Formats: sequence, structure tokens, C-alpha cells
Amino acid sequence: MNITEIAKLAGVSKTAVSRYFNQGYLSEEKRAAIAAVVEQTGYAPSEQARTLRVRRSRQIGVVMPRLNSESTARVVDGISLSLAGEGYQLLLANTANDPANEVAYLDTFRTGGVDGVIFLGSIFTPAHKSVLKSLHIPVVIVAQQYEGYNCVYHDDRGAARAMTELLIRRGSRRPLYLGVTARDRAAGFDRHEGYLAALKDAELPLRAEDMLLCDFTARSGYDRMREVLAQRTPDGVFCATDTIAIGVMQACREAGLAVGRQVLVAGIGDSALGRVTAVPLTSAHLHYKTSGQEAAQMLLRLMRGQGAGVRSLQLGYEVVERASTGGPECETI
Repeated sequence: MNITEIAKLAGVSKTAVSRYFNQGYLSEEKRAAIAAVVEQTGYAPSEQARTLRVRRSRQIGVVMPRLNSESTARVVDGISLSLAGEGYQLLLANTANDPANEVAYLDTFRTGGVDGVIFLGSIFTPAHKSVLKSLHIPVVIVAQQYEGYNCVYHDDRGAARAMTELLIRRGSRRPLYLGVTARDRAAGFDRHEGYLAALKDAELPLRAEDMLLCDFTARSGYDRMREVLAQRTPDGVFCATDTIAIGVMQACREAGLAVGRQVLVAGIGDSALGRVTAVPLTSAHLHYKTSGQEAAQMLLRLMRGQGAGVRSLQLGYEVVERASTGGPECETI
């Protein structure tokens, strides 16, 4: 009995059988079919194959969107904390928010001898899907939910809904939304959906002109808000990220508007900078560090052969109200 015969009996490819024995990605259907054949035949890989399989580099690849991001730094800090006593080195790949770079680095890690990969995902393309399927090592995705893979992600929709509801409770009747591309499922699509849900619940009209896109920079938030202020003064602004919100608040101050009284502003991320701005920023605290810790622990279990099936873990959030929505000044932490 060999791997070719196992593949034939299970009705799968030899690659699928190899992935099965190496803890790689497989659909539940294929995994179950191979497991049934293995149980029936009593097949076990040769000692040589076992030796090859347990040879470890003690390195883990981490594919991340950018180095100058506080949220990314907090995730990586969590990963490092979980792996501190496990003898692994991290290989950090900065993709500069370029999906093509993400695919290239994933492909590099596919052949680069790492024992596993943690992927801080944003936008998933067919090329991402292809390279992820080609990986014969354990993979955990952070910040996005991606079907068929082990994931740790945030309740982005719930957090966005809560922040928009807070603006409405504080008196905003026409909150502006400054978001990012919907190609980013979590920060773009899900947070926009949360905003829409809050408006629908409050029976407020949905206006296309109140939903505008930025990139992930404070400058884009600043520029977009200046464009809006040239036409009107919104009573509230929900920003998909704290970084965008910081730019928005600067534009408001330059226009002579009192943030927290004339214009309410809220973001997501609970960034360190947002806590110490002239008007501290109301935000949803996301557990970035915890997501890194959980992802690392999930990857360790997979590498040890302890992961049964695909696991998807959603983390919660906390609303932290500060002066930008009329709340109290908060002590800097």
C-alpha cells in the first residue's frame, strides 16, 4: 500500500493525500474520505516519510499589510508573546498593502522552509486562493474570515454598528460614513454594513452622498472631510478606522468646528494616538494583541497535529467613549 493507492481508494489526488499527512489545507469532504481509507487499510507513512515530516525549521512566516500600523504591531506582539517559549523565530513579510506582494510572499513561504504561516489578510483575490491551496503547511488567517481556513477575526460589523448607534444616541441625525474599499471584507464591507444596520434600526434615510471612501491614512480622512465641509457641516462622522478619524478631527478644528459638540466623531481601533489627540477619540477597542496570541496558539496546535477540522474564532469589542462624541475626557493609558 502506498500514497498512490490511498489516493485512488479515496477518490482524491496524491497531493491531497500528502496534505492530509502533512496537516495541510483540505476540504472536510476530502479529509474524511482519506481518513476512512487510512482506517480501513491501516496505512501509515514510511519511516523515511515520517522523518522528513518531522524535520522542522523552527521558523514561522508572518505576512502583514504594513509596518507602520499600530494594529499590525499589536497583532505581531501577540504572536511573539505566544511563541516566546516555543523556540520559533518569526519571519516578517511587509506587503505594503499590495495584494500582489501578499501572494508573492505566500508563495515564497510555500517553498521557503517555514513550519507554518500566519497571514494578516485584507483583500482576497483568485491568486490568493490559488497560492493558499498550494501550501502544504498549516496556515492561520488573522483579521478576516475566509471559508475553509483557520481564522481569528473581529466583530467588525458589530463594532461599526455600535459606534454609529452611539453617534445617533448623542444626537446625530445624519451621520457621515468615511470608509475604505469593500474589497477589504472586514474593514471595508463589514464596517459599512454595520453603519447601514444602525441607520436602518433608527429609521434614518440612507444617502449615497453620506457614504464616502478613503484609504487607510489620516491624510485621506483630512482631505475627504475638507471636501464635505465645503458643502455642509455633518452633525456626526463615523470613520472605519481611527487613523481616518484623526484626519477628520484635524479638518474640523481648522474649520473652527468644536469636535464633540458641533461635530461628533467616532472611529474603530482604539489607537494610542486617538487617546491623546486634542479631543480624545471615541472608538471601538478591538483585541488585536489577543488575536495574535490566539492565532499563534491555533497554529501551534495545527503544527502538532492537534487541530481537528477548521476553526473560526470571532473576537468581541468594547465601546470606549471619549470627548469626540461629547463623552468625558479619559485618562491617557
